[in-house]
Amino acid sequence: MEIKSHDLLASFMDLLMDAVLAVDTDGKIVVASAACERVFGYTPQEMVGRNIFAMVVAEDLDRTTQTARDVMSGNPLLYFENRYVRKDGQIVDIMWTARWSPEDQLRIGVARDITERKRAEALQAALYAISEAAYAAEDLISLFQRIHHIVGALLPADCFSVTLYDNETDQLSFPYLFDKLEWTEQPSKPAAGTLCAEIIQSGQPLLLTQEEIAEGRALLQNALDPHVLSWLGVPLKSHKGMIGVLTVKRYLGGVSYNQKDLELLQFVSTQIATAIERQQMQARLQHLAQYDQLTTLPNREFLTHRLDVALTSAQREQRRLSLLYLDLDKFKQVNDTLGHDAGDRLLQEVANRLKLCMRETDIVARLGGDEFVVLLQDISMPEQAAMVVEKIRGVLCQPFTIEGRTLTIRPSIGIALYPDHGDDRHQLLKHADKAMYIEKQTEQRLKMPLETGDAAGEAAILGDTDAR
Repeated sequence: MEIKSHDLLASFMDLLMDAVLAVDTDGKIVVASAACERVFGYTPQEMVGRNIFAMVVAEDLDRTTQTARDVMSGNPLLYFENRYVRKDGQIVDIMWTARWSPEDQLRIGVARDITERKRAEALQAALYAISEAAYAAEDLISLFQRIHHIVGALLPADCFSVTLYDNETDQLSFPYLFDKLEWTEQPSKPAAGTLCAEIIQSGQPLLLTQEEIAEGRALLQNALDPHVLSWLGVPLKSHKGMIGVLTVKRYLGGVSYNQKDLELLQFVSTQIATAIERQQMQARLQHLAQYDQLTTLPNREFLTHRLDVALTSAQREQRRLSLLYLDLDKFKQVNDTLGHDAGDRLLQEVANRLKLCMRETDIVARLGGDEFVVLLQDISMPEQAAMVVEKIRGVLCQPFTIEGRTLTIRPSIGIALYPDHGDDRHQLLKHADKAMYIEKQTEQRLKMPLETGDAAGEAAILGDTDAR
């Protein structure tokens, strides 16, 4: 009768959807129900004798062994969650209830597969995090770093990269790449750029298993290194079309990606594309707000902010700086005589020459019209500012060729020094502007024609008025 009861209990246990296991003090499985095959991928016969800790995902091993010790101390376990590696190499999330049987010296546990629930929770959290990142990230690189972290919580990635696609130029760029083997987060062009190009062209995701990689598709030649176990790339599409590709890789020794991973990554790709596009739009708007569209130089707003920062730093570290305020003599006559297109082109050429005169730490900005300001940071003596002024004069006094016509223009330049001429932005700008105006009014200037080799044009362009 006792044997029949035992057989009946075993048959009931095998009907359960949850797996039932008995584990000895060393972690060796001594009893496994039929549901173990559904949950862990191993038959009950394969489970018996196996050490259960050898199946635990490495990141969860420490807390799992500690929990096992707690159970063996007589504390029943309810709703403990950890992860295991199935026989097929996939990760399964398990929720345990367990108790210790002192008579049998066994831990009796019931394992419920909660992988789908955890995946749904993780996906919901990822969508929220991506949406939050779209607003919180300061720039594209910080956005990519956030997305990297979010995607990494959904599926393992030994290598993570973002490739952007410019539809107008039909070019790929590679702004973000993290590779576990290289330990780098520096932008780099991944060797698998050809695979990204294929995804851009087809508009479809691409999953490559170790078998496909080993077969050596023609497209994969020199595209993937021998350490790659699995490669997954999904297109990033917005309402405007294709904007890029997100790719992840697993190396040998890890777990290969499967169709569910592809579907998961493809599902979040739309939100990722929206976040990237929003950050790109913000960057464009910020650029429009801070840079002059004609010359691409920083504008008044940008200069104001950087000048305040530079002054704060100079005051704290007791350093000097200088402002140069300049405009172009008789520029109005260029517009009036040759037209605004010629005037715009002249301003662009002047901006390009000014940039060539600057150090990396200096800033040249266009305030409007033909007025420019140069911020010289960290100068050791006033003479340095005067040397830069002479350099600018020499560069700008060289003839310009505008629309096939040769023009010669002269700048008027005023200098302000910190702290000699003021200790705030308004004082320095006012002093430099006044110094420029005084120079314009008092210096004896050569009456040089704006256009060389055209006497009739010179008579029309030059006048007595020296308009600022």
